[in-house]
Amino acid sequence: MFDLQNLVRENIHRLKPYSSARSEFVGDAEIFLDANENAFGSPAGGGYNRYPDPGQIELKCRLSGMNSVSPSKIFVGNGSDEAIDLLYRIFCEPDRDEVVICPPTYGMYCVSADINNVRVKEVRLTDDFHLDVPAIFGAVSNLTKLIFVCSPNNPTGNLMRRESIIELTDNFNGLVVIDEAYIHFADAPSMILELQERPNLVLLQTFSKAWGMAGLRVGLAFAEESIIELMNRVKPPYNVSGIAQNAVVRALDEKPKIDGWIEAALQQRARLMDAFVGFKFIDKVYPSDANFILVKTIDADAIYRFLIEENIVVRDRSNIERCAGCLRITVGTANENDRLIASLVKFEQSI
Repeated sequence: MFDLQNLVRENIHRLKPYSSARSEFVGDAEIFLDANENAFGSPAGGGYNRYPDPGQIELKCRLSGMNSVSPSKIFVGNGSDEAIDLLYRIFCEPDRDEVVICPPTYGMYCVSADINNVRVKEVRLTDDFHLDVPAIFGAVSNLTKLIFVCSPNNPTGNLMRRESIIELTDNFNGLVVIDEAYIHFADAPSMILELQERPNLVLLQTFSKAWGMAGLRVGLAFAEESIIELMNRVKPPYNVSGIAQNAVVRALDEKPKIDGWIEAALQQRARLMDAFVGFKFIDKVYPSDANFILVKTIDADAIYRFLIEENIVVRDRSNIERCAGCLRITVGTANENDRLIASLVKFEQSI
């Protein structure tokens, strides 16, 4: 039986969160002398001498309408990496508790575990890069607090089977964390509506991918109010800058443009996959539900170095479990993909 209170670390139960000036007063005033800000202004202008909204209220209200979820079920963080770290700090007792990850997958789950001194149990994905649900349950113990699932997965690019995720949430007493960083590129909806029925589900999303704002570092978590309240209690008071909050709010008005970019990325993804199949040095092109493609090659290092000489950078994932010989290639613009394909033709002619 899922019981959130039994999952939370005792020191977090006792924690009295920092109370910032901007959280204590909410309303309109003419003179603010409560936060020890520089009253004379900022050399950058823009009102940056004032602290940002610690609760990101305007942004959460906008996101609430777009996602049909209450603002109280939304956490806004400094990238989704902050949300990952907070989940460790809230639920995992250092040098005691465990989490399950399913490699090959996003590396920060393991890095954050190491930082927080939490044991990681690795359960490999199946040969076709899907969740091995029986093996995951076999790895779970009474010390397992979190299961991390990246869907669509990085670096493999595939969407995990929905029924597998539902099986995990319905039969695990800890939190199942689904990282949906690439969900906007998938031919399937977010699992956000599942939050109503599954209180142990946490969804992560980001503005770094489809929304094109990686430089602003804004990530999201969607979960039950009690989980979000804990995340807000533990986070730094001003974890998302005013610049970032304002920029994301403005960007939400550009949804049609974003949808156009996503459609263009999907068209270019299909074009690249068709092109990759024709190269004799590429052994396999894996299915992708993301804005990148994983390809298995005869010599990833040689191809990587050749493309560097062509002023094109891809990602060599050969050192990742089950990805020997693999390159991860982000979908570029039509012009960028023209150059990539032309360079790969040159490589093929050179071997």
